[in-house]
Amino acid sequence: MLTDFINALSDLLYSYILIILLLGTGIYFSIRTRFVQFRLFIESLRVVAQPGSDENGLSSFQALMVSTASRVGTGNIAGISTAICLGGPGAVFWMWLTAILGSASAFIESTLAQIYKRRAEDGSSYGGPAYYIQAALKKHWIGVAFAVFLILTYMGGFNLVASFNIADSFRAYSFFNESSTPMTVGLILAVIFAVCIFGGSKQISRITEVLVPFMGLFYLAVALFIVVTHYSLIPQMFSSIFSNAFDFRAIFGGFTGSCIMNGIKRGLFSNEAGVGSAPNAAASAAVSHPVKQGLVQMLSVFIDTILICSATSFMLLCSGVAPSKELKGMPWVQAAASESLGGFGTVFITIALCLFAFTTLIGNFYYAEMGLKYLCGRTPGKALLNAFRIIAALIVLAGSVMEFSLVWSTADVLMGFMALINLPVIIILGGPAIRCMRDYMKQKKEGKDPVFRAKDIQLRDKTDFWN
Repeated sequence: MLTDFINALSDLLYSYILIILLLGTGIYFSIRTRFVQFRLFIESLRVVAQPGSDENGLSSFQALMVSTASRVGTGNIAGISTAICLGGPGAVFWMWLTAILGSASAFIESTLAQIYKRRAEDGSSYGGPAYYIQAALKKHWIGVAFAVFLILTYMGGFNLVASFNIADSFRAYSFFNESSTPMTVGLILAVIFAVCIFGGSKQISRITEVLVPFMGLFYLAVALFIVVTHYSLIPQMFSSIFSNAFDFRAIFGGFTGSCIMNGIKRGLFSNEAGVGSAPNAAASAAVSHPVKQGLVQMLSVFIDTILICSATSFMLLCSGVAPSKELKGMPWVQAAASESLGGFGTVFITIALCLFAFTTLIGNFYYAEMGLKYLCGRTPGKALLNAFRIIAALIVLAGSVMEFSLVWSTADVLMGFMALINLPVIIILGGPAIRCMRDYMKQKKEGKDPVFRAKDIQLRDKTDFWN
């Protein structure tokens, strides 16, 4: 009954409400920013290479890696497989569209997080949607609601999915035992996870800035190899993506299982644009101008979806292994890699998923910790924080033994509620972010390395950093 209820709620959210809100918000901010995702793409690459302006805060690159660690995970591998198996190849197109439009929303929310970030006792910064809701809207209860859903989504829903998919990836091996292997994998994973998160947010940023680039580049290289060795299937692949994406008779004949719904649902799960997660990492960056971090988080959406999700999609559709509902998730990915690379392919995909999912686990916890900090009104006490970390490790253990449909739908529903709070808020508060972008462009045209002051955009709200 619980699974049926969660699935029905997920279908309701993504069939009607979130599709309109996500695409509508993305179109609105794309127009208002004059398509910042295209105009300033090269600038975003330049900004991410700059060192941090304060040694107490994260650099732009570290903040990018923390947010990318959360974005780049099981959704990029198992999620893409699930979307195509359930919705067809056209889901890839709708995933692309969600990312392209959503990157404008990601720019706005992360710029707002920088404008309204708070100063910690050690001089570093922190913040996110809960903080800009309180600072600009003066609605503490909305901030509390967002922080609660942030914790439930990232420490709960998303980490359940990551843990489940790691355990599920071992089904391809002869030693897999339904009654013992998932629990064993879950225990090992929970212990390693606990060791990492007890090191704190700075430890998380150090781990992710090493693991994320390494695993991303290696995964892209192997996916490209598989596509190139099956080059004769490339025309057929693109044909199936676009023909299925615009087969409206099939789409509206069964919308809840269509390529549109699956593409948008899995695209949002993967890139998180507009959900309100990445601003928590963006607020921790030490930069001279809020727009710099808005551009960096916009780049993270590109890395996640246009690069890594596309690599998985192309690898699967060029593998010669046909998708089916029975192969949804990790089985199709492993079958596709095995078809092209033999036994190495299965092992590689397992290792890649474990690395992707593990950095997702610790990146997600970073966000949950930001939510807890907001609820406490300060840095949580040591006893509370330790208890919080132990619960997070137990959730990782629980995810490894849960059921496929319940895990994915729970994560989708919780993420949907976060988006329902954050998207209307950034529409209301978008003005300061737009003025901030114009100030940045004005200084760039004057040949300056932009430095932000709140009075330059007539910001009346009190800020900790920009006075």
